[in-house]
Amino acid sequence: MSLFAYGRTIWCTCGRRVAAEIVQRDLRAGTEARFLADSMLGKLARWLRILGFDCAHEEEIPDAQLVRRAIDERRTLLTRDRALPDEWRVAGIYVVRAEQTYDQLAEVLRRFEISDAVRLFRRCSRCNARLEVVRPEEVADRVPPDVVARQQELRQCGECRRVYWEGSHTRRMQGVVERLIAAA
Repeated sequence: MSLFAYGRTIWCTCGRRVAAEIVQRDLRAGTEARFLADSMLGKLARWLRILGFDCAHEEEIPDAQLVRRAIDERRTLLTRDRALPDEWRVAGIYVVRAEQTYDQLAEVLRRFEISDAVRLFRRCSRCNARLEVVRPEEVADRVPPDVVARQQELRQCGECRRVYWEGSHTRRMQGVVERLIAAA
């Protein structure tokens, strides 16, 4: 039983692949889209977080741990590794074909039909935790004085405590997102 734990595939000396059957699961039906991006998709993970999606990411993680984490946390595994689905016969692995970050993002939005679920700036782009609304005076010691004077509310990460606020970069990002959603 442990030989095929988490869908591991082995090759027999006769040349045949030996693996457990793939257990299909519908990750879209009535559930929040949850992703796990492999080490090759760090920028995509960051952008999915900016769009409000739960997207875990680790730089250095062996394939076995990556697949196990995706299954245990019920996440769709996003990868650029075309061999991964053959080696690990599990449902919920998606090979991202696009090479550029914005193209990858548009591809994921299209493939999982999640354009309508975009909720900008709801997650920390660094650690993936949810952002909480805070008053400027609560974080005045960690943001520039002009931000405190100008903003009515800011967002703070519930885990790493990073503070976010609206600025010119926000408008540029919103423009990028609008173009991506229109393309998806």
